[in-house]
Amino acid sequence: MRWLVKEEPSSYSFANLQRDKLTNWAGVRNPLAQQHLRAMKPGDRVFYYHTGREKAVVGIATVATGPRPDPADATGKLQMVELAPVQRLKAPVTLAAIKADPTFADFALVRISRLSVMPVTDLEWAAIEAMSRRP
Repeated sequence: MRWLVKEEPSSYSFANLQRDKLTNWAGVRNPLAQQHLRAMKPGDRVFYYHTGREKAVVGIATVATGPRPDPADATGKLQMVELAPVQRLKAPVTLAAIKADPTFADFALVRISRLSVMPVTDLEWAAIEAMSRRP
């Protein structure tokens, strides 16, 4: 499977992930995002998306560990995974560019904009990778 995760770069940027080499992807509260997080498996590829003013896919990460309890959740219901960086994209792929491409009409990033963890189809993945290589 392939995924997209979203984070405000001022909170934890892709550069932070590259520096740290591994991070807990925790604090996800939305039930649908939690469902997606629980489906993640080690080795799955993940697009890293910067929210806020940037609004762009900026890097690729990999799921390093399968879901396990989020230690910050006293209820024990929430899960987390660990992510490791793979590479920064050659060029960021903006939300505006994604919305302008009909390939992404059903993409959760376009349809459910506040969702922080979402699946990415093979077609969507290939299209974003291709867009990141354009000058």
